[in-house]
Amino acid sequence: MAWSIADVARMSGVTSRTLRHYDEIGLLEPAWTASDGHRHYEEPQLLRLQQILLMRELDLGLREIREVLDSGADRVTVLREHHARLLAEQDRLGTLARTVARTIAELEENEDEHMVEINRPENLFEGFQPDPDLEAETRERYPQAYEQSRQAVEALTPETAERWQREVTAQMIRFAEFMAAGTPADAPAVQAEVDVHYRDVCRFWTPNAEAYRGLARTYVEDDRFRENFDRIAVGLAEYECRAMTVYADTRLS
Repeated sequence: MAWSIADVARMSGVTSRTLRHYDEIGLLEPAWTASDGHRHYEEPQLLRLQQILLMRELDLGLREIREVLDSGADRVTVLREHHARLLAEQDRLGTLARTVARTIAELEENEDEHMVEINRPENLFEGFQPDPDLEAETRERYPQAYEQSRQAVEALTPETAERWQREVTAQMIRFAEFMAAGTPADAPAVQAEVDVHYRDVCRFWTPNAEAYRGLARTYVEDDRFRENFDRIAVGLAEYECRAMTVYADTRLS
């Protein structure tokens, strides 16, 4: 029995676009392709897709998944990798718990939460990671960019990751200072700062104009990002979104 690409997409929850991408990179080839170009899958391909989805749940990258499948590694090997990642996640959650506890203590020391001053605002973001829904959407829409970014992040040492995190926070503060001073989003000084931001993003993946505008909208539309920006200064997400959109329209289009 064979299933069309639409059937497989419906059953698995994987988009047809992603299935075509898997075929193009040799990760999951269809059993056969009809004369009209439509892909069809049989039971061996469904079982392979199940393994792919399992390893994606374990946060393995496409390159790693292909290596595992091609090597014939058993599930114990994959589970050991998952266990190591769980231990790393346990450490991250511990850091996140300490971040929240520190913020609560600082808020309680001040009667007016809106006027609270935090000596090291970068502490607000220790332990956070991208929202899983946003990550899944990025993986679906920009699979190659997602893989490039994931590999770059994994290559960071704890020291370079911490330094990068502090650089990001410092830049957010500089944007907030521009906003507080009433500097227009299209002002040369602001656009120069956006250029630094864009080049920093390019350390992980290289967005075109459309993708960079999409990233800007994410800062505003995704509650998690927006809350982090608002902890620096209320309205900062909208301000940086406008500045990034100007940059995309004038420098990347």
